[in-house]
Amino acid sequence: MYYIGVDVGGTTIKVGLVSEDGRILHSSRGRTPVKEGCDEIVNKIQSLINEVIEGYGAVKGDVKAIGLGIPGVANKEGFVYFATNLFMKDFPLGKNLENATGIKVFIENDATVAAVAEYVKGASSGTQNSIFLTLGTGLGGGLIIDGKVYSGSHGIGTEMGHMVIGENFYDCNCGNNGCWETFSSATAMIKYCQRLLEEDQRSLVYNKVEGDLKEISAKLIFDCYQEGDSIAKEVVERMVQYLAKGIGNLINIFDPEVIVLGGGVAGGGHLFLDMLKEEIQKYIYLKSMNLTEIALAQLGNDAGIIGGSMYAKLRLEESGV
Repeated sequence: MYYIGVDVGGTTIKVGLVSEDGRILHSSRGRTPVKEGCDEIVNKIQSLINEVIEGYGAVKGDVKAIGLGIPGVANKEGFVYFATNLFMKDFPLGKNLENATGIKVFIENDATVAAVAEYVKGASSGTQNSIFLTLGTGLGGGLIIDGKVYSGSHGIGTEMGHMVIGENFYDCNCGNNGCWETFSSATAMIKYCQRLLEEDQRSLVYNKVEGDLKEISAKLIFDCYQEGDSIAKEVVERMVQYLAKGIGNLINIFDPEVIVLGGGVAGGGHLFLDMLKEEIQKYIYLKSMNLTEIALAQLGNDAGIIGGSMYAKLRLEESGV
């Protein structure tokens, strides 16, 4: 028997047929038809599911369930409250996809799905309690407690990026000020770098974008950091300081075995991981007993497909099926 993992992003949908032990057997991808509307997104997902099943030589009856990760919030019945990048709001995605495919569908936030992937096949495998943080445009999180996915009473929990950890010079997209993701994300790094360069242009970053601050990226900041640029150094160190504060809070609350860092910013993790671990020591409650490992994600672009399929498997096991 197999599972289907679906990774729905704002530009691309990735679908894979996955074995019981989390191996991707056949996969495909296609453009997300955002402008065409929610029904067309369902149709595209259905088409890609058919493609991977037939491409591997399987039949629908061989598939036990579909697990789907979205950049948004959905309840356990697969009703999407909102997914901003998909222009999806109050939409019964799970029900509609089940009707289209005839296969049971489970939907979860994409960061939680990635947490499941790392728990089953990646950096947190072999543990019972772990946290996954995705550091990208924003900051998302997924939580595994006693080997089970935790997403709150209403399916809207673990929005770790919206934990308020300080006052910032700009508001979060959610409307609050001081959200963690406004300090420790690619967007946060870029905004802070732009602010510094408006006051002082003596920087490799400024030279490399030829004064066009809109061209700054997190990768460029890390590149300039490696070259010893003082502005880039200040940006990275500020990001790490606030990342450590948030992680310290999570360790004090949940005492996980491991916290896994993924996403684009974590791609520069080899540059700041040691600094981060040292900084975390300032914020944990029992400073002599920091037993939580900080690790970098291992599965990369496969996390969405693996995590989606294994999330579906976990949900079936929980229901006794």
